[in-house]
Amino acid sequence: CIGFAVGLGNIWRFPYLCQTYGGGAFLIPYFVALVLEGIPLFHIELAIGQHLRTGSVGVWKAVSPYLGGVGRLRPPLPPSRSASSSHGLRSPIPGGRFVPPKPKRGPECGAPCGVSPESARRRQAAGCPRSRGCVQWRLLSCLAASWAVVYVCVIRGIESTGKAIYFTALFPYLVLTIFLIRGLSLPGAVEGLTYLFTPDVRILQSPRVWLDAATQIFFSLSLAFGGHIAFASYNPPRNNCEKDAVIISLVNSLTSLYASIAMFSVLGFKAANDHGRCLDRNILRLINAFELPDQSVDRDDYAAVLTHLNATQPERVARLGLETCRLEDFLDKSASGTGLAFIIFTEAILHMPGAPGWAVLFFGMLFTLGLSSMFGNMESIITPLLDMGVTHRFVPKEVLTGLACLVCFLSAICFTLQSGNYWLEIFDNYAAPLNLMVFAFFEVVGVAYVYGVQRMTGRRPGLYWQVTWKVVSPLLLLTIFVAYVATLARTPLSYKAWDTQYVRPPGGLAWPFPGAALRGPVGRLRRDPRPPELQRPTGRQS
Repeated sequence: CIGFAVGLGNIWRFPYLCQTYGGGAFLIPYFVALVLEGIPLFHIELAIGQHLRTGSVGVWKAVSPYLGGVGRLRPPLPPSRSASSSHGLRSPIPGGRFVPPKPKRGPECGAPCGVSPESARRRQAAGCPRSRGCVQWRLLSCLAASWAVVYVCVIRGIESTGKAIYFTALFPYLVLTIFLIRGLSLPGAVEGLTYLFTPDVRILQSPRVWLDAATQIFFSLSLAFGGHIAFASYNPPRNNCEKDAVIISLVNSLTSLYASIAMFSVLGFKAANDHGRCLDRNILRLINAFELPDQSVDRDDYAAVLTHLNATQPERVARLGLETCRLEDFLDKSASGTGLAFIIFTEAILHMPGAPGWAVLFFGMLFTLGLSSMFGNMESIITPLLDMGVTHRFVPKEVLTGLACLVCFLSAICFTLQSGNYWLEIFDNYAAPLNLMVFAFFEVVGVAYVYGVQRMTGRRPGLYWQVTWKVVSPLLLLTIFVAYVATLARTPLSYKAWDTQYVRPPGGLAWPFPGAALRGPVGRLRRDPRPPELQRPTGRQS
């Protein structure tokens, strides 16, 4: 479960949120959400899967036939997660020659694509939002290779996955440790960590901070995906899942913090390097304009020399158009998701000695993180199919696994188009958070008020579990869902690399995703409003 829980969100989403929301101040709402939302929901998934010993569909049909749709209509994240993993496989392929992307004019948009490296890179990869663009064959081949690796690792179910997960779960920790040791030895590392952990408590007054902290818990712990239920169904019936839930949740959160330290030690080096080059450009202008001796001004003397010249010849200094070189400004240049991993951090690696080797390590880590998450996603798909008996008994499990991987691969092809980044944004902003919150709400309500927490655990749970399951977690999930929908409704759909006025609202492509999450429970309630009898499936034998 640690391999499934620890994923790409720990590496590229959590550090970005820490940087955006006041560094150490973000840890306050994050750990509050972990205690009141993350650990209770995680315990429910482990306990109900271990107790009923079946996959997500069988579990929620046993809790209530009304909740069968919670297991069937899981968010369509395996394709989008595989797209992110294929980026990690593709990036080191060119042979170690990394060149920062340069802005260029798009052939269809007719305007500069942006001034930042992120905008330039996205415009080159995605083209204009109005056109789908062509399939990027290199990315498509990497996507196929990723799914081939996933198929080989999950071909025999939990037996083969358990062996592969030892590597995919441990290798990222090794790489993070190597980057941490190397990053702390680079100039600017202290400034990067200081910037990361300097708390700005004023930011806690913004509701957006608490909303993002709560949604990050879902991505970080992989809640409501169904993978934890599938894995827990193989546990011994008397396994202490309460202890497992607490330990895995804490390990996951500490991994996010550990990854942030490693990444921002390197990003601090990048900021210090950019700051130094900015000073060098200004120094060169001063030397040329005032005919100063070469190397008469260095970075340490620059501030004093500039102050003196501003006091004596301010008009000449003003005409030079010197850049504002503040280290904090370079530390502020951030990106989320794929932008943080594939642009900002990659540019930092570019300036490190032995850049190709560090790039292979970093993108290899991203690839293994994506694989370990995909193992859980595939288990959450295959296990319910086997439990429901949807295939003929003569169809081998290897064939069923191959068909599932093939369907997910075909579904992910849209992410390999030149417009794939835009589709990935829609899936990440709509298909994932909203669906996950809907599923999690029905999960906790179904267990707490329909199935019964004492029946699930086999004993009377402690006060903390009863309060969070019956009161705090449902109210928190409902509040987060309403706030998230309100935020998305008020904010027009846009992208950092390209923003334009759409003839038709692009939200029409996105809102069907959360609506599908309600089909199962609401549809069943309309067909049969009578309260169902609770049944318990036969489940797996220990």
